[in-house]
Amino acid sequence: MPEPLATQTSTTPPSGHTHSFTQLLVRWRDGDAAAFDSAIEICLHELRRIASARLRHEGDATFSVHDLLNEAVIRLMEGEQNFANRNHFLATVSLHMRAILVDHARSRQAAKRGGGSVHVTLTSTAASYQLAEGSMAFELVALDEALTALERHDSQTSLVLHHTYFTGLDRQNIAAQLGISVATVDRSLRFGRVWLSERLERDIG
Repeated sequence: MPEPLATQTSTTPPSGHTHSFTQLLVRWRDGDAAAFDSAIEICLHELRRIASARLRHEGDATFSVHDLLNEAVIRLMEGEQNFANRNHFLATVSLHMRAILVDHARSRQAAKRGGGSVHVTLTSTAASYQLAEGSMAFELVALDEALTALERHDSQTSLVLHHTYFTGLDRQNIAAQLGISVATVDRSLRFGRVWLSERLERDIG
């Protein structure tokens, strides 16, 4: 079992590390838990950056970067372990983060709808924050549902939009992550934004 993420603070590969990242992933798939520890340690800086970008985009103050990353790593260990390369690995962790925050947003929505009347006395500032939080939760769920629908028609465009809105990557990094050209990223963004604007009935910048 991999060590808790809290103990992994360095982005430097372990001393004497001679295997490529892809080889580490293969070793983990074959049951080598230490290889998974090393893979996480190598990518820790990038994983934290992705988690931070997601939390900034979604405005969720109930998660810390550490908490979100820990939960994503748990889901990673419980799910798919057959990764083609580093980009595939990072993209999968990012998708797990999106799923965690969407699940949390749905829970917040359900809590607001459920169980009896609630008497609330709030200052105007607190009330405004609560309304804004509910709106962000609704928009996050709606965006996730739209991207899931788009994935069935055009998985590449869905991934481009995912990285644009959820991981904070620029066009060049998205192209490198997905193994496509920047021109293809631009075409996907143009089409995807039009598609999302129509689906969500509002302009997507």
